Amino acid sequence: MSQTITTELVSLDTGLGADKSAVIRALADRVVAQGRATDGAALYADAWAREQKDETGLPGGIAIPHAKSAAVTEPSLAFARLTPGVDFGAPDGPADLVFLIAAPDGAAEAHLAVLSKLARSLMQDDFTAGLRAAKTADEVVAIVRNAIGEGDASAAPAAAAATTATAAAPAAAASDALSIDGRPVRIVAVTSCATGIAHTFMAADALTAAGKKAGIDLVVEPQGSSGYQAIDQRIIDDADAVIFANDVDVREQNRFAGKPVVRSGVKRGIEQPAQLIAEAVAEAKNPRGARVATAAGGAASGAAAAKNLSWGANIQRILLTGVSYMIPFVAGGGLLIAIGFLLAGIGSGIDGYQIVLPGDGTNGAAYNDWALANYNLFDLPPQGLSFYLGAAAVKIGQLSLGFLVPALAGYIAFAIADRPGIAPGFVVGAVSGYLGAGFIGGIVGGLLAGYAAKLIGKPAVPRWLRGLMPVVIIPLGASIIASGLMILILGGPIAALTIGLNNALTGMTGSAAVLLGIVLGLMMCFDLGGPINKVAYSFAVAGLGASATSGNLQIMATVMAAGMVPPLGMALASTVLYRKGFTAVERENGVAAWLLGASFISEGAIPFAAADPLRVIPANLLGGAVTGALTMAFAVESRAPHGGIFVFFAISPIWGFLIALVAGVVVTALVVVGLKKFVAPKELASAEASATDASQPAMA
Repeated sequence: MSQTITTELVSLDTGLGADKSAVIRALADRVVAQGRATDGAALYADAWAREQKDETGLPGGIAIPHAKSAAVTEPSLAFARLTPGVDFGAPDGPADLVFLIAAPDGAAEAHLAVLSKLARSLMQDDFTAGLRAAKTADEVVAIVRNAIGEGDASAAPAAAAATTATAAAPAAAASDALSIDGRPVRIVAVTSCATGIAHTFMAADALTAAGKKAGIDLVVEPQGSSGYQAIDQRIIDDADAVIFANDVDVREQNRFAGKPVVRSGVKRGIEQPAQLIAEAVAEAKNPRGARVATAAGGAASGAAAAKNLSWGANIQRILLTGVSYMIPFVAGGGLLIAIGFLLAGIGSGIDGYQIVLPGDGTNGAAYNDWALANYNLFDLPPQGLSFYLGAAAVKIGQLSLGFLVPALAGYIAFAIADRPGIAPGFVVGAVSGYLGAGFIGGIVGGLLAGYAAKLIGKPAVPRWLRGLMPVVIIPLGASIIASGLMILILGGPIAALTIGLNNALTGMTGSAAVLLGIVLGLMMCFDLGGPINKVAYSFAVAGLGASATSGNLQIMATVMAAGMVPPLGMALASTVLYRKGFTAVERENGVAAWLLGASFISEGAIPFAAADPLRVIPANLLGGAVTGALTMAFAVESRAPHGGIFVFFAISPIWGFLIALVAGVVVTALVVVGLKKFVAPKELASAEASATDASQPAMA
């Protein structure tokens, strides 16, 4: 296994920027400069996204920004001892010791274990003291390598001594406050964070140390990226309480069903382990205290993951979960339909062709007997084999699109109540489709099913009943509640609203259709795959799945064309029109954005928008509005919900699609170039110079 840290990845007693964003960007560029990652902007974006979820500053002047990123080719640690320190959100002030932990998306267990060892070492005072006292980059590398098991055990005795001292520390006697029935309290804990590399193991060590100091029995299960060793079930059964210090769902939470529980974010496990232990003891002594839900997988686990989110942010998370799981049904089914029309020919009557066993199927068993005796796969229709295969592809695609609303509702419910919510969500989604309530009904029904499942799974039940809860009782009860409400009360009004909205939008002609195109173009280009983008896309594919009317086909074409504009516009600007106005990393992203944009992947423009939102987003919006308006004006239709230019055969007229797309791309590119040239151009030069300086190895 290669070395995780080298002297070239170490910066001593230097400033890498005025804020944590600049520090993370500089360290990411350092990793790229050493050939250990391919894209500094992508690595920065992944690390910054993790930072936005939860700040990585820790008590004691430490910060550990980290990420798993597709841009990383070799697990790496980039270290900076900052002068002055920079605020990373720790409660006790700025951080002067900063590690950027960069792991590949598919990092092997051995590599992840190495990175987690570093996180655990940061909990040792002697380790951090050694880093502050080191005079050269070589000394830092020796200390870190020894701590993570890559170096000579004699190279950095301070870190080794710290680990040994902690392991050998004697347990204190438990106080009366931490005793139950005259014995020390028994607690089990689970820690996990979004990446499962750093905070997971630091929280585990902090809780273990606090438990030992308090003189209690405390066993921790860190659920890291490299897997986890489950606590013996007998230990769990004997435990008085559970601590969940997690930023993501607890895996196999049903093992702890019925236990008194304290829940918190993983960082609190690092910063306040003693308080968590005290709260767990209080819950154990409180007969009305919180308990782990009985639902398998934990109907409460979704709530735990969303504990620190506002109401609005949690609803957004729930809806985007439903959309993300729905898209594969839509994309696969839609592309099959497009392929079917390619094989059979547009206008060939393929929509009404019956490809299953011949006959009308109304004679029950007698019909089936006749069909099995007489049906011959090679009795092709007059149009020939190509038509038959096309008809088969269209039928499969139509059936796949039929799951659009049930999948949306089912996985919205899943985001709320975990696995017990899936079945009632699919059922209420099917009911919504049957009633004509469309994707609006699917959203409402999914929320109803999810919260019903969550409420049913919340009360504690006897152990003999727990096994039936997730597979029978919760799905049955939630299906009755959600689907019953949909049929008896909500379905009719939502169906009327959906039909009215669809008729109004799809019936727009002339200038009204152009206005609709502008609105859809703006929505597709505003947040690049975010909730506004997904609302426009979901509306289009829901219409396409419901009926292939001219209006629905035009809306689909408009949404797809507008969604292609941002990445293609940034690609044109950064690789052709104004190369010197973009950093080297942005120019590399621009090359990739050509293919992403052509494939209708709007997210290809995110690195540009993240780096320069005030100039990139307005340019995207103008280009998207132009493309949306022209696509509607030319009455362009698309029978495919995804694929971009690669499904040209399902787009008609293709010339109209191309003109609208090229116009929007050119507008976006010219606007962003103009803004970069004439609106605060010095900012770009300063950023480029800073990135260049940061990419040079620091002098020890």
